[in-house]
Amino acid sequence: MTGTVAQRYARVITEHSRLVVALLLIATTLVAAGAAVGETEDAGIGEFETDSEEIEALEEIEATYGTDDGVVTQIVIREGDGDVLTRDSLLDGLELQQEIRNDPDIDATLEDDPFLALENLVATGAVFEDRAAEANGQPDTSEPTLKEQIEALESRSDEEVEELLADVLDPDAEQGGEDAYEFLPTAYEPGETEAESRIVFAFQIDETGPDEEPQATYDAQVTIDSLVDDRFDDAFVFGQGVTDEASSSAVGDSFAIITPFALVLVLFVLGVTYRDVVDVGIGLVGIAMVLAWLAGIMGWLEIPMSQLLIAVPFLLIGLAIDYSLHVVMRYREARAGLLEPKSKPEPEPNPKGDGDRIGPKVGMGIGLAGVSLALAAATFSTGVGFLSNVVSPLPAIRDFAILSAGGIFATFVVFAMFVPALKVEVDGILENRFDRDRAREPFGMGGGLVTRGLGGAVAVARRAPLAVIAVAFLLAVGGAYGATGIDTEFNEADFLPQDAPEWTDSLPGPFEPDTYTIADDVEYLSDNFRERGEDTQTQILIRGDVTDPATLPSIDDASAEANTSGTVLENPDGDAAIDGPQTAIREIAAENETVAAALEERDTSGNDLPNEDVDEFYDLLFDADEDRASEVLYRTDDGEYETSRLIIDVRGDAAAQDVADDTNDVATLIETGGPVTATAAGGPVTTAVVQDALLETLVQAFAVTLVVILTFLTGLYWIRHRSLTLGAVTLAPVVAALAWLLGTMAVLEVPFNSETAVITSLAIGLGVDYSIHVGERFVAERDARDSLDDALVATITGTGGALLGSAATTAAGFGVLALALAPPLQRFGLVTGLSIVFAFLACLTVLPCLLVVRERVLNRVG
Repeated sequence: MTGTVAQRYARVITEHSRLVVALLLIATTLVAAGAAVGETEDAGIGEFETDSEEIEALEEIEATYGTDDGVVTQIVIREGDGDVLTRDSLLDGLELQQEIRNDPDIDATLEDDPFLALENLVATGAVFEDRAAEANGQPDTSEPTLKEQIEALESRSDEEVEELLADVLDPDAEQGGEDAYEFLPTAYEPGETEAESRIVFAFQIDETGPDEEPQATYDAQVTIDSLVDDRFDDAFVFGQGVTDEASSSAVGDSFAIITPFALVLVLFVLGVTYRDVVDVGIGLVGIAMVLAWLAGIMGWLEIPMSQLLIAVPFLLIGLAIDYSLHVVMRYREARAGLLEPKSKPEPEPNPKGDGDRIGPKVGMGIGLAGVSLALAAATFSTGVGFLSNVVSPLPAIRDFAILSAGGIFATFVVFAMFVPALKVEVDGILENRFDRDRAREPFGMGGGLVTRGLGGAVAVARRAPLAVIAVAFLLAVGGAYGATGIDTEFNEADFLPQDAPEWTDSLPGPFEPDTYTIADDVEYLSDNFRERGEDTQTQILIRGDVTDPATLPSIDDASAEANTSGTVLENPDGDAAIDGPQTAIREIAAENETVAAALEERDTSGNDLPNEDVDEFYDLLFDADEDRASEVLYRTDDGEYETSRLIIDVRGDAAAQDVADDTNDVATLIETGGPVTATAAGGPVTTAVVQDALLETLVQAFAVTLVVILTFLTGLYWIRHRSLTLGAVTLAPVVAALAWLLGTMAVLEVPFNSETAVITSLAIGLGVDYSIHVGERFVAERDARDSLDDALVATITGTGGALLGSAATTAAGFGVLALALAPPLQRFGLVTGLSIVFAFLACLTVLPCLLVVRERVLNRVG
């Protein structure tokens, strides 16, 4: 689309504007129908295959040891007086359990014996005590019902309940003992009958498939949470359902607060930039059409929604605002006589008889001819760059590539065809029928603060281009260096909503947000209790000669040296909370005399572990307690011991990478001391592996995008201007802005993970767009004007004004998300705002300086 091609293209759009509008409205209707016809589902960003030994180990564990597919709901009870072990508090806990069981919807999600809590141990002891007193012979030892437990405690005084409690918490007690400490804070001192909090575990059923969520179970957790709030003054429930509910509510509250503010802010900036309500309206219509195309493309192609795709509509809105401003401002420049067409345009007839004026049709023809090439170059370079990731092995990235490219193409169609044609029609009607002059002053070219600011950028580029380039380069190097130390960890606790700031208390009722304590609740839970659930345990699969005499000591030594000051939890005795063959042996030997005697014969080192005939000893272990032994040892049908495993309790609020590192440290110690291999596995380890692999894939994808864009621009500028350097010069500010962004994220301690890496794609998409507009305008002005200074002024004050309006609008609109209650939205707003600001600054300062230096070098060489 060069020279006369661009002019012919503009002439077709403007001379057949009514037909173009009609055809594109029909096309939009057909494309948008895909949103209703097509079926899309939610998909996870990390659903992909990876050749990881950790994932293979987990699959082997699931195949040989089995897994518990149940869901654990954790209820933490605290009391204002500081003691949750009183008779009344324990009774409240039992009555809560009864209330939960009386709800048929909740009860349908519970296991047969769903509750595990200290109050059940104490009440069961009371029931057995009553039965023993009433029995003539052998007392009934069957498990008491909740009703029996409640009645037993109700019949006792505070002192009698305290005596029962002391018996249960006695370390040597048969019913309770150290096992009861699981329900009390880690700071609990054995022997005490007071505690500031306690935990209740409710076990639920998960009958869904591996790729489905147990929504009924999650809904039951939310109902349990409301029951707990009604009964206790200070208590909370933790489970995936409660977390999802809080996150969803926080997102809703965030948008309720931010949307009006963002809308007013965006309309204000657009109003200041356009200074015309009609142009603002046309721009908003164009944005709506782009989003309609986006929804239709997703529907027709049946692209599932994922976390990765949330960046696409924001990218397209940014591009749409930018495209619209460039088209409208170039149109205004043309009508003001600031652009020199290559051929003399025919004046438009008008009722006033002013035959020399440039009317809407001619003005749009001149303006669109001048900007269409930049729009096309930005569209195809950015679109092809993102589309290059269609070869990614990750389905979510392939979908991102296709949807981004399709949306970018739709943005070009709307703002390079529909919007120009619509503006010609609207301005023509307003001028010819309503006698309203639609000629407006271009933004940034009419004096005032904006003009002076853009003039300052011109002066800097003219007088000190090398200094600006040097400073930008140093900042980019600093940013790149800072990026080497940026946090790449993925922590699910970072996604929990935060409580609203105090200023939201003054908002009117409909906009006042709820109170969110879930982040504090999770921190309290992790600091004070050993949690249960998939994210609170890791495993180590031990392969090789597991019956070798050196294997058990290596496992025992590694467990003793585990990092309990990091993510690995401690048992009440101070040892690392690691279960394995060594703990099973000691537990079974303490209860079974045969195993104890066999252990004594085979323990030659005094470490309570067999050092001889280990395989025969394992046979005795299975004979004594097969269920317990099979939890940590895998015996084949032939009686061979193939693997063993460790189960490690870890902090639920720790970063997945930290948990994986601590687990891998234990595995390394095992391999060092024994003739076996040890592989870390389990929920947090898998999460770390997947997130690290995903981040690597994303970084590679964006690197490929930049390379493809560079190749495209180099080829384009060679064909048009016989220049091999213009492509690199145009892309350099984008790379600089990306380095600045990563360095700033490191300073602000914003992690660079699979979530924020997606957002940085905006820096590439908008940066390339901004840069191409400046580069194309400079080349065109340099050809049309006599001096370098004149070309520089026309470029920065003309295109720079449109870029300023575009950047201010998108940065303001998306930047307010930093005020959201949901941390993902906060990070999205912060990183998006920074991406846009840095892209704008780089393209309006660094790029003009690079172009000036390049021009001067070429002049000297020539």
